[in-house]
Amino acid sequence: MSTFVRLTSLILLARAIAAVPAANADSASCTGTISSLDDVGDAVKCTTVNINSFTVPAGETFNLSLQDGTTVNMQGDVTFAVQNWEGPLFQVSGKSITFNGNGHTFDGNGPSYWDGQGGNGGVTKPAPMMKIKISGAYTNVKVKNSPARVYSVSNPAPLVMSNLTIDNSAGDAPNSQSDGKAAGHNTDGFDCSTTNLTIEDSTIHNQDDCLAINKGSNIVFQRNTCIGGHGISVGSISSDVTVSGIVIQDNTIQDNDQALRIKTKASASDSTVTNITYSGNTGTGLRRFGVIIDQSYPSTLGAPGGGVKISDVNFVGSMNSLSVASDAMRVAVNCASGSCTGTWDWSALTVTGGTAGPINNFTGIENFSQ
Repeated sequence: MSTFVRLTSLILLARAIAAVPAANADSASCTGTISSLDDVGDAVKCTTVNINSFTVPAGETFNLSLQDGTTVNMQGDVTFAVQNWEGPLFQVSGKSITFNGNGHTFDGNGPSYWDGQGGNGGVTKPAPMMKIKISGAYTNVKVKNSPARVYSVSNPAPLVMSNLTIDNSAGDAPNSQSDGKAAGHNTDGFDCSTTNLTIEDSTIHNQDDCLAINKGSNIVFQRNTCIGGHGISVGSISSDVTVSGIVIQDNTIQDNDQALRIKTKASASDSTVTNITYSGNTGTGLRRFGVIIDQSYPSTLGAPGGGVKISDVNFVGSMNSLSVASDAMRVAVNCASGSCTGTWDWSALTVTGGTAGPINNFTGIENFSQ
């Protein structure tokens, strides 16, 4: 090979190598804009992604698989066309993401699905509506009229979700399919099986659990308002899971079935619930219970199962003040023999109205009487 040819080859190779980081840098610094699902593939190559108003076609997921460090800005509302399928309607994944909703809305067209049965029957409903699989920050997003469950959260590293609105208030009313019951059903606000998660400063109006922690640790739920549903729940707890390090504080629970609940399945085994702290929560208009800890799920105050060990459940710090309806129970604790253990400090709990509920198979509650 001549010296000239070798030199030319080396120059071309050097240019090719130099071009690789330049291309990556251009990709990382670009701004992608999404105005339809057709735009998603190119937009997620950038680390700034702007979402304009558009309608997602029926039966498809708006799926954002983002580069690490991406900032997402909603610049319009996103509506999901209707189809009876499993969903989800929206999914986002990535690490160190900043997701700014800017007050815009994901509209699930819930009234087109609602039949009073949720996931227990009737038409197939996309659930969850929103799958959140990011770390970083997710803020100022509104979700309106989810077909069934709203958020499923499984963050890969610490995540703060803040200033969110879930508005399923239209589901409170019956419709032609719901046989006189609320049309919305199983519209859980946040279903969490994760660790290192904070949900704060948000408003949830729905017809099921405001928060349901199914497994995980280091979860904080604070300064939120829960309206119309089933309250703030640890559980339901299945087999072979651990829940620990949960802080529920400074929340307002209005017109729910209960304010604060721990529910474990009667059939569950080899699971643990421990280090649960309640502080500064306020509940009014509670229809069935103020606080209920029940090991007989899906029954209520039925025969409890002993396969989940519960310990270190405390009401401490700022006073938790709950007010229940006249035909409701203030506090009910239904443990299997030997399954609830240790000493629980309930000095910062007061419940008014209603009647005293049962305390079964546990004598470790201190500094509280009903």
